[in-house]
Amino acid sequence: MIHNGSEVLFRIGLGDIYLQEFSVEDAENIYKISNQPEISNFLPDWKSTREQRVDWVTNYEIPANKAFLEAAKANNIDNQFLKLGVFISATDEFIGWCCTGIKEELPAPNREIMYAISSDHQGNGYATKASLGLINYLFSFTNLEILNAVALMNNLSSNKVMEKCGFSLQGKLTIENELYNYYVLRKSECRPSL
Repeated sequence: MIHNGSEVLFRIGLGDIYLQEFSVEDAENIYKISNQPEISNFLPDWKSTREQRVDWVTNYEIPANKAFLEAAKANNIDNQFLKLGVFISATDEFIGWCCTGIKEELPAPNREIMYAISSDHQGNGYATKASLGLINYLFSFTNLEILNAVALMNNLSSNKVMEKCGFSLQGKLTIENELYNYYVLRKSECRPSL
């Protein structure tokens, strides 16, 4: 897929879906999905106005993605963030996102993976497939050795995704007065998938 007429975007092909770095054109879909109650209940920080989302994608998320990808070339992603859209391969429909970054509330090393899939496409295994695609990329092409994830106790589907991806439950953490299950996945314990 081409962005602004000339730039090829980073993509991870996963069969019936693919992951691709955010473009300005994705801002509207991110806005719509992040404001769905099924998403905003679990990811309230993603809720925004249209104008905020365009600003965030344009001025923060796209530059952060570029910085991550440059750092990945040097095999050292440090504190960089990568935010990828999840798309249906057959239609190029944007259906969610899968991201990695530093979560300050977690014990070091505190790089996490997180995701959201539009309510219209939940229950099809896309969250698991997208997460495994990003996990495989991170463990294969960066210096990452450990990945974290958190899921609210009442987010049963997200907890199932973590288990399907091979994460081990470490216990519970309280973040901003909410109780989360805390998971860890080590590169040395990761089973190849997809």
